[in-house]
Amino acid sequence: MKVVCIVPSAGKGKRLGSGQDKPFVTLGGKPILANTLEALESCKFIDDIIIVVSGNKLKACSELVKKYKFRKVYAIVRGGKKRFDSVKNGLSKVQNANFILIHDGARPFIDRELMKKVFVAAKKYGAALCATASKQTLKSVSGNLFIKETPERKFIWEAQTPQAFKKDLITKAYKKSKNRNATDDSYLVEKLGHKVKIVKGSYRNIKITTPEDLILARALIKKGK
Repeated sequence: MKVVCIVPSAGKGKRLGSGQDKPFVTLGGKPILANTLEALESCKFIDDIIIVVSGNKLKACSELVKKYKFRKVYAIVRGGKKRFDSVKNGLSKVQNANFILIHDGARPFIDRELMKKVFVAAKKYGAALCATASKQTLKSVSGNLFIKETPERKFIWEAQTPQAFKKDLITKAYKKSKNRNATDDSYLVEKLGHKVKIVKGSYRNIKITTPEDLILARALIKKGK
């Protein structure tokens, strides 16, 4: 059984305000992406890793892989304008895989045990992701920002990555979808009518998007050390 992990990392980091592509912002003395790849590299059931970066970072990513000696990196792929395009480009490079994991390059705090739980659930159900129960009361709003609905918090979960799928299932989902604005892989599988299993995630498994996220990430790195 072969497992390939696709790591979308083509984000420009505009909301982070760092002045450089987000995956290459320093965290704990090394790029965010290097922290993430270390976690994935250490996961025994992952066979190959495909990294997707913006076109102007292909060389920098190759140098990063060599510097930190990531042996599981199978390919470095040019990303697209949207996350959907980047993941689809990554999928096009997959060969002879049974399962696909997709994990954001900007989530460096993923741990092996959680990855394993998501993978085990995907083997049983075909599709799975980790998610956390919402701590906040959320509102569904109209275009002019009036509240339409307040869903019960107990039914609201915040999706994370990794997400894991049978290879044929996620490939079909991306092939059939016309929604290039989709930012969640499991959503595309849901649209096929396939049920997706949730595994309880971790509140530490943050996605670094804003300056506040980076402050928290650096605090977590410092605490870990």
